[in-house]
Amino acid sequence: MKRQIENYLKQWKSNKNRKPLIIRGARQVGKTYTITKFGKENFKHYLKINLEQNENLKSFFKDKNPRNIINELSVFFNTPIIPGISLLFIDEIQLSQDAITGLRYFHEQMPDLHVIAAGSLLDHTLNEMQYSMPVGRVEFAYMYPLNFKEFLLAFEEKGLIDYIENFSFNNQFSQLIHSKITEYLRLYFFIGGMPEAIKTYISTQNLIEVEKIHSSIITSLQYDFAKYGTRRQQDYLKETLQYSANNIGRKVKYVNINKNVHSSHLKEALLKLELSRIIHLVRKTKSANVPITQYVDNDTFKPVFMDIGLANHIAQIKLTDIKNIITDFEGALAEQFVGQEFIASFPVFKQAKLYYWTREAKNSNAEIDYLFQKENTIYPVEVKAGKTGTLKSLHVFLVEKNKDIGIRFNLDLPNYGKILTASIRFKNKNEELKYKLVSLPLYFAGNIQYIKF
Repeated sequence: MKRQIENYLKQWKSNKNRKPLIIRGARQVGKTYTITKFGKENFKHYLKINLEQNENLKSFFKDKNPRNIINELSVFFNTPIIPGISLLFIDEIQLSQDAITGLRYFHEQMPDLHVIAAGSLLDHTLNEMQYSMPVGRVEFAYMYPLNFKEFLLAFEEKGLIDYIENFSFNNQFSQLIHSKITEYLRLYFFIGGMPEAIKTYISTQNLIEVEKIHSSIITSLQYDFAKYGTRRQQDYLKETLQYSANNIGRKVKYVNINKNVHSSHLKEALLKLELSRIIHLVRKTKSANVPITQYVDNDTFKPVFMDIGLANHIAQIKLTDIKNIITDFEGALAEQFVGQEFIASFPVFKQAKLYYWTREAKNSNAEIDYLFQKENTIYPVEVKAGKTGTLKSLHVFLVEKNKDIGIRFNLDLPNYGKILTASIRFKNKNEELKYKLVSLPLYFAGNIQYIKF
Protein backbone atom coordinates (compact mmCIF):
# COMPACT_ATOMS: atom_id res chain seq x y z
CA MET A 1 0.00 0.00 0.00
CA LYS A 2 1.22 3.46 -0.86
CA ARG A 3 1.56 5.64 2.23
CA GLN A 4 1.98 9.41 2.24
CA ILE A 5 4.83 9.18 4.76
CA GLU A 6 6.94 7.56 2.02
CA ASN A 7 7.43 10.99 0.42
CA TYR A 8 8.70 12.34 3.73
CA LEU A 9 11.11 9.42 4.11
CA LYS A 10 12.60 10.18 0.68
CA GLN A 11 13.09 13.81 1.70
CA TRP A 12 14.73 12.66 4.93
CA LYS A 13 17.07 10.37 2.98
CA SER A 14 18.40 13.20 0.82
CA ASN A 15 18.60 15.81 3.60
CA LYS A 16 22.25 16.52 4.40
CA ASN A 17 21.28 17.65 7.91
CA ARG A 18 19.20 14.61 8.72
CA LYS A 19 19.39 12.85 12.07
CA PRO A 20 18.44 9.30 13.09
CA LEU A 21 14.68 9.09 12.61
CA ILE A 22 12.27 7.66 15.19
CA ILE A 23 8.85 6.80 13.78
CA ARG A 24 6.08 6.84 16.38
CA GLY A 25 2.68 5.24 15.95
CA ALA A 26 0.26 2.70 17.39
CA ARG A 27 0.56 -1.01 16.89
CA GLN A 28 -0.22 -2.36 13.40
CA VAL A 29 -0.57 0.97 11.59
CA GLY A 30 2.05 -0.15 9.06
CA LYS A 31 5.33 1.20 10.44
CA THR A 32 7.45 -1.89 9.84
CA TYR A 33 5.97 -2.61 6.40
CA THR A 34 6.45 0.97 5.20
CA ILE A 35 10.03 1.30 6.47
CA THR A 36 10.96 -2.08 4.97
CA LYS A 37 9.45 -1.09 1.62
CA PHE A 38 11.30 2.23 1.73
CA GLY A 39 14.58 0.55 2.66
CA LYS A 40 14.47 -2.04 -0.09
CA GLU A 41 13.43 0.45 -2.77
CA ASN A 42 15.88 3.25 -1.92
CA PHE A 43 19.08 1.66 -0.59
CA LYS A 44 21.60 -0.78 -1.96
CA HIS A 45 21.78 -2.51 1.41
CA TYR A 46 19.01 -2.76 4.00
CA LEU A 47 19.27 -4.33 7.44
CA LYS A 48 16.33 -4.71 9.80
CA ILE A 49 16.93 -5.89 13.34
CA ASN A 50 13.98 -6.67 15.61
CA LEU A 51 14.76 -6.43 19.31
CA GLU A 52 11.55 -8.23 20.22
CA GLN A 53 12.19 -11.31 18.09
CA ASN A 54 15.75 -11.67 19.38
CA GLU A 55 16.41 -9.97 22.70
CA ASN A 56 20.08 -10.97 22.55
CA LEU A 57 20.55 -8.29 19.91
CA LYS A 58 20.21 -5.67 22.64
CA SER A 59 23.73 -6.50 23.81
CA PHE A 60 25.18 -4.92 20.66
CA PHE A 61 24.05 -1.52 21.90
CA LYS A 62 25.91 -1.73 25.21
CA ASP A 63 28.85 -0.39 23.22
CA LYS A 64 28.79 3.40 22.86
CA ASN A 65 30.93 3.34 19.72
CA PRO A 66 28.64 3.21 16.66
CA ARG A 67 31.43 1.90 14.42
CA ASN A 68 31.86 -1.11 16.66
CA ILE A 69 28.08 -1.63 16.66
CA ILE A 70 27.70 -1.64 12.88
CA ASN A 71 30.81 -3.78 12.39
CA GLU A 72 29.41 -6.43 14.72
CA LEU A 73 25.90 -6.22 13.24
CA SER A 74 27.33 -6.46 9.74
CA VAL A 75 29.22 -9.62 10.61
CA PHE A 76 26.34 -11.15 12.57
CA PHE A 77 23.79 -10.62 9.77
CA ASN A 78 26.28 -10.92 6.88
CA THR A 79 24.99 -7.62 5.48
CA PRO A 80 27.12 -4.58 4.59
CA ILE A 81 26.33 -1.45 6.61
CA ILE A 82 27.93 1.37 4.66
CA PRO A 83 27.18 5.05 5.28
CA GLY A 84 25.36 6.61 2.36
CA ILE A 85 24.19 3.39 0.73
CA SER A 86 22.79 1.33 3.63
CA LEU A 87 19.71 1.74 5.83
CA LEU A 88 19.81 0.37 9.37
CA PHE A 89 16.32 -0.17 10.77
CA ILE A 90 16.00 -0.91 14.50
CA ASP A 91 12.49 -2.25 15.13
CA GLU A 92 10.88 -2.50 18.58
CA ILE A 93 13.62 -0.19 19.87
CA GLN A 94 11.57 0.55 23.01
CA LEU A 95 12.96 -2.70 24.44
CA SER A 96 16.45 -1.21 24.73
CA GLN A 97 17.12 2.17 26.32
CA ASP A 98 20.75 1.66 25.33
CA ALA A 99 19.71 1.53 21.69
CA ILE A 100 17.62 4.68 22.04
CA THR A 101 20.32 6.70 23.79
CA GLY A 102 22.85 5.24 21.34
CA LEU A 103 21.13 7.05 18.47
CA ARG A 104 22.89 10.24 19.57
CA TYR A 105 26.26 8.62 18.91
CA PHE A 106 25.19 7.61 15.42
CA HIS A 107 24.31 11.25 14.80
CA GLU A 108 27.51 12.63 16.31
CA GLN A 109 30.03 10.09 15.01
CA MET A 110 28.42 8.62 11.88
CA PRO A 111 26.04 11.28 10.50
CA ASP A 112 26.20 9.83 6.98
CA LEU A 113 24.63 6.54 8.07
CA HIS A 114 20.87 6.35 7.57
CA VAL A 115 19.22 5.02 10.76
CA ILE A 116 15.49 4.58 11.41
CA ALA A 117 13.92 3.25 14.61
CA ALA A 118 10.34 2.33 15.48
CA GLY A 119 8.32 0.53 18.11
CA SER A 120 4.71 -0.09 19.04
CA LEU A 121 4.93 1.00 22.69
CA LEU A 122 7.79 3.38 22.10
CA ASP A 123 6.10 6.45 23.59
CA HIS A 124 5.90 4.83 27.04
CA THR A 125 9.65 4.23 27.02
CA LEU A 126 10.40 7.71 25.71
CA ASN A 127 8.21 9.19 28.45
CA GLU A 128 9.99 7.20 31.16
CA MET A 129 13.49 8.12 29.95
CA GLN A 130 12.83 11.79 29.20
CA TYR A 131 15.94 12.91 31.07
CA SER A 132 18.28 10.62 29.11
CA MET A 133 16.68 11.13 25.72
CA PRO A 134 19.10 12.07 22.91
CA VAL A 135 17.39 15.46 22.58
CA GLY A 136 18.51 17.36 19.49
CA ARG A 137 20.29 14.30 18.10
CA VAL A 138 17.21 12.55 16.70
CA GLU A 139 14.11 13.59 14.79
CA PHE A 140 10.59 12.20 14.90
CA ALA A 141 7.90 11.29 12.42
CA TYR A 142 4.36 10.21 13.21
CA MET A 143 2.33 7.50 11.53
CA TYR A 144 -1.38 6.70 11.75
CA PRO A 145 -3.90 4.32 10.17
CA LEU A 146 -4.56 4.96 6.47
CA ASN A 147 -6.46 8.20 5.98
CA PHE A 148 -9.31 8.40 3.49
CA LYS A 149 -7.05 9.49 0.63
CA GLU A 150 -4.75 6.51 1.23
CA PHE A 151 -7.84 4.31 1.46
CA LEU A 152 -8.99 5.46 -1.99
CA LEU A 153 -5.48 4.91 -3.32
CA ALA A 154 -5.55 1.32 -2.02
CA PHE A 155 -8.67 0.82 -4.15
CA GLU A 156 -6.84 2.37 -7.13
CA GLU A 157 -9.19 5.37 -7.21
CA LYS A 158 -6.57 8.02 -7.93
CA GLY A 159 -9.05 9.85 -10.16
CA LEU A 160 -11.31 10.52 -7.18
CA ILE A 161 -8.35 11.80 -5.18
CA ASP A 162 -7.34 14.17 -7.98
CA TYR A 163 -10.93 15.41 -8.27
CA ILE A 164 -11.03 16.26 -4.56
CA GLU A 165 -7.57 17.86 -4.57
CA ASN A 166 -8.33 20.02 -7.60
CA PHE A 167 -11.61 21.27 -6.19
CA SER A 168 -12.42 24.97 -6.28
CA PHE A 169 -15.58 26.74 -5.13
CA ASN A 170 -15.58 28.40 -8.53
CA ASN A 171 -16.51 25.10 -10.17
CA GLN A 172 -19.61 22.95 -9.75
CA PHE A 173 -19.05 19.64 -7.99
CA SER A 174 -20.40 16.58 -9.80
CA GLN A 175 -23.31 14.88 -8.02
CA LEU A 176 -22.38 11.51 -9.57
CA ILE A 177 -18.79 11.73 -8.38
CA HIS A 178 -19.99 12.91 -4.97
CA SER A 179 -22.21 9.82 -4.73
CA LYS A 180 -19.34 7.51 -5.68
CA ILE A 181 -16.98 9.06 -3.12
CA THR A 182 -19.71 8.84 -0.48
CA GLU A 183 -20.03 5.09 -1.13
CA TYR A 184 -16.31 4.68 -0.43
CA LEU A 185 -16.68 6.94 2.62
CA ARG A 186 -19.31 4.64 4.10
CA LEU A 187 -17.06 1.69 3.38
CA TYR A 188 -14.24 3.44 5.21
CA PHE A 189 -16.53 4.20 8.16
CA PHE A 190 -16.79 0.48 8.90
CA ILE A 191 -13.58 -1.02 7.50
CA GLY A 192 -11.41 1.80 8.83
CA GLY A 193 -7.79 2.53 8.07
CA MET A 194 -5.85 -0.38 9.57
CA PRO A 195 -3.72 -1.76 6.72
CA GLU A 196 -4.49 -5.42 7.35
CA ALA A 197 -8.27 -4.79 7.42
CA ILE A 198 -8.14 -2.92 4.10
CA LYS A 199 -5.89 -5.51 2.48
CA THR A 200 -8.21 -8.29 3.63
CA TYR A 201 -11.31 -6.62 2.22
CA ILE A 202 -9.65 -5.85 -1.12
CA SER A 203 -8.52 -9.46 -1.51
CA THR A 204 -11.67 -11.19 -0.19
CA GLN A 205 -14.53 -8.66 -0.50
CA ASN A 206 -15.71 -10.35 2.70
CA LEU A 207 -16.75 -8.16 5.63
CA ILE A 208 -16.76 -11.08 8.05
CA GLU A 209 -13.05 -11.51 7.36
CA VAL A 210 -12.60 -7.81 8.15
CA GLU A 211 -14.35 -8.33 11.49
CA LYS A 212 -11.87 -11.11 12.27
CA ILE A 213 -8.97 -8.75 11.60
CA HIS A 214 -10.52 -6.05 13.81
CA SER A 215 -10.97 -8.61 16.58
CA SER A 216 -7.37 -9.75 16.29
CA ILE A 217 -6.04 -6.18 16.45
CA ILE A 218 -8.14 -5.32 19.51
CA THR A 219 -6.93 -8.50 21.21
CA SER A 220 -3.30 -7.59 20.51
CA LEU A 221 -3.85 -4.08 21.88
CA GLN A 222 -5.35 -5.50 25.06
CA TYR A 223 -2.54 -8.03 25.28
CA ASP A 224 -0.17 -5.08 25.61
CA PHE A 225 -2.04 -3.96 28.72
CA ALA A 226 -0.17 -6.65 30.64
CA LYS A 227 2.93 -4.47 30.24
CA TYR A 228 1.31 -1.45 31.89
CA GLY A 229 1.03 -2.45 35.53
CA THR A 230 -1.08 -4.46 37.98
CA ARG A 231 -4.11 -6.57 37.12
CA ARG A 232 -6.35 -3.82 38.49
CA GLN A 233 -4.67 -1.20 36.28
CA GLN A 234 -5.17 -3.49 33.29
CA ASP A 235 -8.88 -3.69 34.14
CA TYR A 236 -9.06 0.11 34.20
CA LEU A 237 -7.44 0.21 30.75
CA LYS A 238 -10.02 -2.22 29.36
CA GLU A 239 -12.87 -0.20 30.85
CA THR A 240 -11.57 3.09 29.49
CA LEU A 241 -10.93 1.47 26.09
CA GLN A 242 -14.54 0.33 25.90
CA TYR A 243 -15.80 3.68 27.16
CA SER A 244 -13.73 5.67 24.68
CA ALA A 245 -14.98 3.70 21.68
CA ASN A 246 -18.59 4.15 22.76
CA ASN A 247 -18.34 7.83 23.72
CA ILE A 248 -16.54 9.44 20.79
CA GLY A 249 -17.02 13.19 20.85
CA ARG A 250 -18.49 13.28 24.36
CA LYS A 251 -16.86 14.97 27.32
CA VAL A 252 -15.24 12.35 29.54
CA LYS A 253 -17.15 11.74 32.76
CA TYR A 254 -15.30 9.35 35.02
CA VAL A 255 -18.45 8.31 36.84
CA ASN A 256 -19.75 6.90 33.56
CA ILE A 257 -16.66 4.73 33.15
CA ASN A 258 -16.84 3.19 36.61
CA LYS A 259 -18.53 4.99 39.49
CA ASN A 260 -16.73 2.76 41.99
CA VAL A 261 -13.21 3.73 40.90
CA HIS A 262 -11.48 6.96 41.87
CA SER A 263 -11.22 9.39 38.97
CA SER A 264 -7.41 9.62 39.27
CA HIS A 265 -7.06 5.94 38.35
CA LEU A 266 -9.34 6.31 35.33
CA LYS A 267 -7.60 9.47 34.18
CA GLU A 268 -4.27 7.67 34.40
CA ALA A 269 -5.71 4.87 32.25
CA LEU A 270 -6.96 7.37 29.65
CA LEU A 271 -3.58 9.06 29.49
CA LYS A 272 -1.88 5.68 29.02
CA LEU A 273 -4.22 4.85 26.16
CA GLU A 274 -3.33 8.20 24.64
CA LEU A 275 0.37 7.53 25.13
CA SER A 276 -0.15 4.21 23.34
CA ARG A 277 -1.88 6.17 20.53
CA ILE A 278 -4.98 4.00 20.91
CA ILE A 279 -7.03 7.13 21.57
CA HIS A 280 -6.52 10.84 21.07
CA LEU A 281 -7.87 13.18 23.74
CA VAL A 282 -9.39 16.33 22.21
CA ARG A 283 -8.79 19.01 24.81
CA LYS A 284 -11.04 21.90 25.70
CA THR A 285 -9.81 25.42 25.00
CA LYS A 286 -11.22 28.93 25.31
CA SER A 287 -8.91 30.19 22.58
CA ALA A 288 -10.37 31.74 19.46
CA ASN A 289 -7.11 33.14 18.14
CA VAL A 290 -3.53 31.91 17.90
CA PRO A 291 -1.90 30.54 19.86
CA ILE A 292 -4.68 28.00 20.24
CA THR A 293 -2.89 26.51 23.26
CA GLN A 294 -3.06 29.58 25.48
CA TYR A 295 -6.34 28.76 27.25
CA VAL A 296 -6.33 24.95 27.21
CA ASP A 297 -8.03 23.00 29.98
CA ASN A 298 -5.94 19.83 30.19
CA ASP A 299 -8.40 18.22 32.62
CA THR A 300 -11.38 18.42 30.26
CA PHE A 301 -11.36 16.36 27.10
CA LYS A 302 -13.30 14.04 24.82
CA PRO A 303 -11.94 10.93 23.09
CA VAL A 304 -11.32 10.17 19.44
CA PHE A 305 -10.40 6.55 18.78
CA MET A 306 -7.27 5.56 16.82
CA ASP A 307 -9.35 4.05 14.03
CA ILE A 308 -12.99 4.30 13.05
CA GLY A 309 -13.22 0.63 12.04
CA LEU A 310 -11.88 -0.56 15.40
CA ALA A 311 -14.28 1.77 17.22
CA ASN A 312 -17.20 0.16 15.37
CA HIS A 313 -15.95 -3.29 16.25
CA ILE A 314 -15.76 -2.48 19.97
CA ALA A 315 -19.26 -0.99 19.71
CA GLN A 316 -20.35 -4.40 18.33
CA ILE A 317 -21.65 -3.08 15.01
CA LYS A 318 -21.78 -6.06 12.66
CA LEU A 319 -20.54 -5.53 9.12
CA THR A 320 -23.16 -7.66 7.37
CA ASP A 321 -24.67 -4.96 5.14
CA ILE A 322 -22.80 -1.65 5.31
CA LYS A 323 -25.12 0.23 2.96
CA ASN A 324 -28.13 -0.38 5.18
CA ILE A 325 -26.55 0.09 8.60
CA ILE A 326 -28.41 2.85 10.43
CA THR A 327 -27.50 3.40 14.07
CA ASP A 328 -27.58 6.05 16.77
CA PHE A 329 -23.80 6.02 16.36
CA GLU A 330 -23.84 7.90 13.03
CA GLY A 331 -23.14 11.33 14.54
CA ALA A 332 -20.25 9.97 16.59
CA LEU A 333 -18.80 8.23 13.54
CA ALA A 334 -18.89 11.46 11.55
CA GLU A 335 -17.06 13.27 14.35
CA GLN A 336 -14.60 10.38 14.66
CA PHE A 337 -13.91 10.48 10.93
CA VAL A 338 -13.23 14.22 10.87
CA GLY A 339 -11.02 13.97 13.95
CA GLN A 340 -9.09 11.06 12.47
CA GLU A 341 -8.60 12.97 9.21
CA PHE A 342 -7.48 16.10 11.06
CA ILE A 343 -4.91 14.09 13.02
CA ALA A 344 -3.53 12.44 9.88
CA SER A 345 -3.35 15.81 8.08
CA PHE A 346 -0.76 17.23 10.47
CA PRO A 347 2.77 17.47 9.05
CA VAL A 348 4.53 14.12 9.43
CA PHE A 349 7.13 15.65 11.75
CA LYS A 350 4.59 17.28 14.08
CA GLN A 351 2.71 15.78 17.01
CA ALA A 352 -1.02 16.08 16.29
CA LYS A 353 -3.18 17.89 18.85
CA LEU A 354 -6.88 18.61 18.55
CA TYR A 355 -9.06 21.03 20.48
CA TYR A 356 -12.72 21.83 20.95
CA TRP A 357 -14.66 24.75 22.44
CA THR A 358 -17.59 24.75 24.79
CA ARG A 359 -19.68 27.36 26.55
CA GLU A 360 -21.55 26.34 29.66
CA ALA A 361 -24.03 29.02 30.63
CA LYS A 362 -27.65 29.10 31.69
CA ASN A 363 -29.91 28.96 28.62
CA SER A 364 -26.90 29.38 26.35
CA ASN A 365 -24.91 26.15 26.29
CA ALA A 366 -22.88 25.61 23.15
CA GLU A 367 -20.18 23.24 21.93
CA ILE A 368 -18.01 23.39 18.81
CA ASP A 369 -16.82 19.94 17.72
CA TYR A 370 -13.34 21.11 16.70
CA LEU A 371 -11.31 24.27 16.40
CA PHE A 372 -9.24 24.18 13.25
CA GLN A 373 -6.16 26.30 12.62
CA LYS A 374 -5.54 27.31 9.01
CA GLU A 375 -2.38 29.39 8.78
CA ASN A 376 -2.84 31.83 11.70
CA THR A 377 -6.61 31.86 11.84
CA ILE A 378 -8.82 29.69 14.06
CA TYR A 379 -12.09 28.44 12.59
CA PRO A 380 -14.97 26.73 14.41
CA VAL A 381 -15.90 23.34 12.92
CA GLU A 382 -19.29 21.65 13.20
CA VAL A 383 -19.75 18.03 12.07
CA LYS A 384 -23.09 16.61 10.92
CA ALA A 385 -23.83 13.01 9.94
CA GLY A 386 -26.45 13.92 7.33
CA LYS A 387 -27.26 16.87 5.08
CA THR A 388 -29.19 18.90 7.64
CA GLY A 389 -28.86 20.01 11.23
CA THR A 390 -28.99 23.19 13.27
CA LEU A 391 -25.93 25.39 13.74
CA LYS A 392 -26.87 27.00 17.04
CA SER A 393 -23.50 26.36 18.70
CA LEU A 394 -21.67 27.71 15.68
CA HIS A 395 -23.74 30.88 15.83
CA VAL A 396 -23.00 31.34 19.54
CA PHE A 397 -19.27 30.95 18.93
CA LEU A 398 -19.24 33.42 16.04
CA VAL A 399 -21.11 36.04 18.07
CA GLU A 400 -19.08 35.60 21.24
CA LYS A 401 -15.72 35.55 19.47
CA ASN A 402 -16.62 38.18 16.88
CA LYS A 403 -15.90 35.85 13.95
CA ASP A 404 -17.57 35.82 10.54
CA ILE A 405 -16.62 32.44 9.00
CA GLY A 406 -17.55 28.95 10.20
CA ILE A 407 -16.91 25.47 8.79
CA ARG A 408 -19.43 22.64 8.55
CA PHE A 409 -18.80 19.09 7.41
CA ASN A 410 -21.79 17.01 6.34
CA LEU A 411 -22.90 14.76 3.46
CA ASP A 412 -24.03 17.54 1.13
CA LEU A 413 -22.19 19.04 -1.83
CA PRO A 414 -19.60 21.79 -1.25
CA ASN A 415 -21.00 25.28 -0.80
CA TYR A 416 -19.49 28.63 0.16
CA GLY A 417 -19.83 32.31 -0.59
CA LYS A 418 -23.31 33.33 0.47
CA ILE A 419 -23.73 35.70 3.38
CA LEU A 420 -26.03 34.00 5.86
CA THR A 421 -28.00 35.57 8.68
CA ALA A 422 -29.17 34.22 12.01
CA SER A 423 -30.99 35.55 15.04
CA ILE A 424 -29.82 34.16 18.35
CA ARG A 425 -30.41 34.85 22.02
CA PHE A 426 -27.04 35.65 23.57
CA LYS A 427 -26.42 37.00 27.09
CA ASN A 428 -30.10 37.86 27.49
CA LYS A 429 -30.10 39.87 24.27
CA ASN A 430 -31.24 39.19 20.74
CA GLU A 431 -28.27 39.25 18.38
CA GLU A 432 -28.31 39.44 14.59
CA LEU A 433 -25.46 37.51 13.02
CA LYS A 434 -24.11 37.77 9.49
CA TYR A 435 -21.52 35.23 8.48
CA LYS A 436 -20.19 32.94 5.75
CA LEU A 437 -20.45 29.17 6.06
CA VAL A 438 -17.84 26.92 4.45
CA SER A 439 -19.92 23.77 3.91
CA LEU A 440 -17.98 20.71 2.77
CA PRO A 441 -18.59 16.97 2.41
CA LEU A 442 -17.08 14.93 5.23
CA TYR A 443 -14.48 13.46 2.90
CA PHE A 444 -12.89 16.90 2.47
CA ALA A 445 -11.72 16.94 6.11
CA GLY A 446 -8.20 15.78 5.31
CA ASN A 447 -7.83 18.31 2.51
CA ILE A 448 -9.18 21.45 4.15
CA GLN A 449 -5.75 23.06 4.59
CA TYR A 450 -5.48 23.40 0.83
CA ILE A 451 -8.96 24.75 0.07
CA LYS A 452 -9.14 28.47 -0.55
CA PHE A 453 -11.98 30.38 1.12
